[in-house]
Amino acid sequence: MIKKVKVTEVISNPNNPRLIKDDKFRKLVKSIQEFPDMLNVRPLVVNKDMVVLGGNMRLKAIKEAGIKEISIEIVDWTEDQQKEFIIKDNVGFGEWNWDDLANDWDEIQLTDWGLDIPDFNKGIDNEEGEIKISTELDQHSNYIVLKFNTDIDWLQVQSIFGLESTYSLRQNGKTWSKGVGRVIDGIDAILKIKESSNEG
Repeated sequence: MIKKVKVTEVISNPNNPRLIKDDKFRKLVKSIQEFPDMLNVRPLVVNKDMVVLGGNMRLKAIKEAGIKEISIEIVDWTEDQQKEFIIKDNVGFGEWNWDDLANDWDEIQLTDWGLDIPDFNKGIDNEEGEIKISTELDQHSNYIVLKFNTDIDWLQVQSIFGLESTYSLRQNGKTWSKGVGRVIDGIDAILKIKESSNEG
């Protein structure tokens, strides 16, 4: 059912994984300001709680453009149908918050719905076929932080401590960003420093 409502009645979806760059957002605002009548033929899709399922970025732009009333279409779908619609409605547009997708969405469903998911683990060059996960800080241990102002010093430290590329874990246990593992055991560090000074 399509109807007109006050913009303030519609709730932006906090779980929408789609992103929009500032320049594209400004263009969207401008197009709405120049041709607001198009909003009547392209209603926002909302659930029965008035949360946006389709048109989250449009809603943001509508508010920015100062428009007070908008057309909406209310749908009564299951949670799975709502999630499917959010992805399918945006498959060919914009950019995605991959971290949100990885933590809150099912990868197989996303692929079935037409989303091409990049392989963030591509290029892992580990002979044993295992992914090295970085050690995380915990509240039960004591730490010091070492700061290096030059690349040469940093490269030397990487060499002394044998620092390798590792991956961080997402909340759901999947691997994510690759970087240099920088949390090392203090006793191991002392032994490696002693070894290095004995060699020099």
